[in-house]
Amino acid sequence: MNSDSERPAVTELRLSAFKAHRGVVLPLGPLTLLSGGSGSGKSSALQAYEILARLGSGQSLARAVRDVAGGPSACVPAGARPDDQGRRGFRIGCTVSGPVGPVSLDLAVQAEPELRIVGERLTGGGETLLTTALTDPDRPAVQAAWHTAGATPVTRAPLPDDRLGTSLLPLRVAGKTAGQRLVLAAAEQVVVALRSAFVCDPRPEVMRGTGGARAAGGAGLPGATGATGSAGGAGGSAGRGSGVRGGRGKGAGKAREGHDEGRLRSSCDNLPAVLARTSQECARRHAVLVAAVREACVGPVDGLRAVPRQAGVTGAGAAGSGAREAGATGATGSGATGAGVTASRMTASGATGTGAAAAVPAAGRGGAAGAQSGGGPGEAGVQVVLDRGVLGEMPVEQLGDGELRFLALALVLLTGPGVLAMDPAGEIPSAHQQMTVMADGMDRCMDRRQARELVSLAVRMAERGHVRLLGTVRDPSVAEGLPGVQVLHLGA
Repeated sequence: MNSDSERPAVTELRLSAFKAHRGVVLPLGPLTLLSGGSGSGKSSALQAYEILARLGSGQSLARAVRDVAGGPSACVPAGARPDDQGRRGFRIGCTVSGPVGPVSLDLAVQAEPELRIVGERLTGGGETLLTTALTDPDRPAVQAAWHTAGATPVTRAPLPDDRLGTSLLPLRVAGKTAGQRLVLAAAEQVVVALRSAFVCDPRPEVMRGTGGARAAGGAGLPGATGATGSAGGAGGSAGRGSGVRGGRGKGAGKAREGHDEGRLRSSCDNLPAVLARTSQECARRHAVLVAAVREACVGPVDGLRAVPRQAGVTGAGAAGSGAREAGATGATGSGATGAGVTASRMTASGATGTGAAAAVPAAGRGGAAGAQSGGGPGEAGVQVVLDRGVLGEMPVEQLGDGELRFLALALVLLTGPGVLAMDPAGEIPSAHQQMTVMADGMDRCMDRRQARELVSLAVRMAERGHVRLLGTVRDPSVAEGLPGVQVLHLGA
């Protein structure tokens, strides 16, 4: 594995007191799979990571835990008794490795009677860089103290009790002394790593348009982060501090409110629009995707392409209509397009028509609303079809659940923040970041062959050093013999 320490990455997850976990420390490598029986806490571990990632992206604590079934109280360890004031909570943390060295972040969260962060500790470089504590329960703030190493050893000031203090430090620390610069560098390292997470949970019923209302943009993190963006309202200032100095402001918030059009969302309900874009942007990457899908699907797979979706036309009818629109010229490479969407053929060898590289889908790089759609049957936009060779074309909606999930997860592993609905630190060059894909139930609906092929693809991508994976699996044997895969068995 390429362990480039210059790219910040979460290398340890601590579940000090979270749901069924007490005193659990999980070492995280470039490719980590969690296994264990039902109720062993696999999903809970990813949930704790997601809460940290949301907070690191500038979201409020309420937004960070809003997707937890049962609310914040469900995060409290079973059997935890309230104190004299009726307070109960949970504790989680992580270690982030990077240019500063290992930096540890630990949080104490009060879930009852009201939700708030009551304690935070950031350590690195042999120093305690930040501590916060609740000193007045009647005020919505904590007292913070951060390392200065100047005329005064620490600086003290109040911080809001619903935000991650570490993400706010770039707004508060001047960076004049060596101690302050260490604090800024450590905070940046932690926030960059946490903001680089993408929660991916492909939902076949939504991808087929049969799951009711479309999932909200980036249901995971701030894009997830998943990650869809920082908190609004009071989060304006916090959002700007949720990374490095001069972070994103209101403009980014509005873009995220637009559901990250043109970028793949957590549920992958807009997969056709994104594939229409990515197939044009990088023929080599698309060829690798086609090759992977060929290994996972039953029957021949010669290509994977986007075609216009006709309003009121679904399934094979839409595929046939798209093929007729492309006509013979599309097959010979003259760059035929239909309804503003290129219908060029992409095969495993990466060959495209001569006009395909120049022609960009209507939703192209900007993600216009037309091609952004691609959800339910009869919806205008684009759809994706498999070229089955002599068997003809088949809409991907007709694939099995396992095949659809494989396609979506493979696309995520082969792309990055520019394609996924997430909110990485835009002030840091992408070469200095590693994206972490979080996939709960990674092998759900898949047979062993499909799951192993997906893990093999993850291995190849992780070797490049730009992608990390944290997933849960039912069958850990799918990773047997594959290099660089760390399997952690929970509940053993």
